[in-house]
Amino acid sequence: MLAVLGFFVLLALKIVPTYAEYRAIKNAIVTAKATGGGVAEIQRSFDASVAAGYIDSISSRDLIIEKVNGETEISFAYEKKIPLVGPASLLLEYEGTTDKAGAKPAKTE
Repeated sequence: MLAVLGFFVLLALKIVPTYAEYRAIKNAIVTAKATGGGVAEIQRSFDASVAAGYIDSISSRDLIIEKVNGETEISFAYEKKIPLVGPASLLLEYEGTTDKAGAKPAKTE
């Protein structure tokens, strides 16, 4: 029973930091959108948040910045692979957008 509990605690310790980074990225795109500038200004704002928020999964070049119904929207999508034991890994797919309708971002390869 302790081994199973230990496994789930270890799993949580590996997942929580990736989720915290995801939340930091979501906050960073909201802040970047609030600048109200063009693509370059949005990217600069996001880069400033990256440095302050210890974000290393994506950069400003990975953002999808587009006009939707006359308003600038920012989206992102990325995968985080967490090694577990031997060949086993956990793959988390994170995505987000500033679009109020919640439109899914186009996956970039």
